[in-house]
Amino acid sequence: MASPAGQEEPPQFPVRWGLSPHARRLLTLSLAGLIIAIITRRPEFAGLAAPALLLLASWRTDRPRQVGVRVSMASVVVVEGVQTSVGVEISGLADFGAALVIDPAETVTAAAPVILPSGMPTRTARLRLTPMRWGRRSLGVLVITFTDRSRVSEGTVRVSLPFVNCRPRPAQLTGSIVLSRLPSRLGEHSARVTGDGAEFAGVREFVPGDRQRRINWPATTRHGTLHLSTFAAERTQNLVVIADETADVGEPGASTLDLVLRGAAGAVTRYLAARDRVGLIIHARSLSWVGPGQGQRHASRLLDLMMASPGGWDRGVSLTRLPRAALPPGALILVFSPLLDALFIEALRDLRERGFSVIVVDVLNAEPSPAGGRLSQLTGRIWRLEQEAIRFSLTQIGVPVVHWDGISSLDEPLAPYTRRVVVARR
Repeated sequence: MASPAGQEEPPQFPVRWGLSPHARRLLTLSLAGLIIAIITRRPEFAGLAAPALLLLASWRTDRPRQVGVRVSMASVVVVEGVQTSVGVEISGLADFGAALVIDPAETVTAAAPVILPSGMPTRTARLRLTPMRWGRRSLGVLVITFTDRSRVSEGTVRVSLPFVNCRPRPAQLTGSIVLSRLPSRLGEHSARVTGDGAEFAGVREFVPGDRQRRINWPATTRHGTLHLSTFAAERTQNLVVIADETADVGEPGASTLDLVLRGAAGAVTRYLAARDRVGLIIHARSLSWVGPGQGQRHASRLLDLMMASPGGWDRGVSLTRLPRAALPPGALILVFSPLLDALFIEALRDLRERGFSVIVVDVLNAEPSPAGGRLSQLTGRIWRLEQEAIRFSLTQIGVPVVHWDGISSLDEPLAPYTRRVVVARR
């Protein structure tokens, strides 16, 4: 059947025909009846095989060798843990029923199969599936099974589903960390200076040139002179998120790299929604960054950078000083790291010495596996003491370190800093 005007013909896929499980059962029943009739010399047992043989005689010989199948998706960009759908359009084999099921790839969960009745020249269906791990993933294989009305013959078509870019699931974050000093850019955070905001800041005497609509009449009546209501200016802030991808330890799906990317995605999503200027630095085998910006397109650039940067660490690279171009003056630095790389820790100390306000979110939830024995226990204890010493040294130079388990909201570890203004100072 020809496709509608302006629409391309769907790709053709070969159909592999064979006996259905129902036909195999009928064949077994008929052969059993004939064998029993021959052995016992009783023809009535052969009569039991007659209905099965009649059904097998309805085997169709006019079976098409190809069928048109078009697979489509609304977007090849998905989010881990969020259900998506695949559209399937089948052209041809109108007088055959069809059962659609997805043979999912690893880290992909598929929903129940879909049954399409016969009788329509073009049939469409939507199948649901859920990617469970970030990265560029194959969704699996679509298996379509065609059966005739007597369910004797069965045809199978296998169609590879497209690859998708699965972004990490953003961690939940509803609060914002606000610095005391904000750049002179219009935003949504109340600054300490007065301006044209909506938050009441105080009352002062009227000065010629002030707007008369802001006269505070209760204060004017009380003092006998004109007084004016002042409001806090609304400013935006610069935030730079640093994702440390130098280590990946822990169980797949809850490893340090998983938590780093989910935490960074949550921070990027939250602060861009607050109309802040957000940048991203990926610390891995090589240093990649995108400068601070705003808007939905900028958010896509940041999330794509997370997917494009390879994890791991090259020992030939010494990255103890992050580039000045990626760090605007007075920016808030939010770091997601397991704090296992000595070079990265030196880079954090350098940021603090350069006067930036830095907050580290520790995502390490795993420890070295003990091999047994007192020596192994002593080694594990020394390792834990070293990690505590690293966190204490960062705290002593003014870099707070909070721990996140990757399950709860980011608001819990960051609550002491989101409930008050963080003083920005050298």
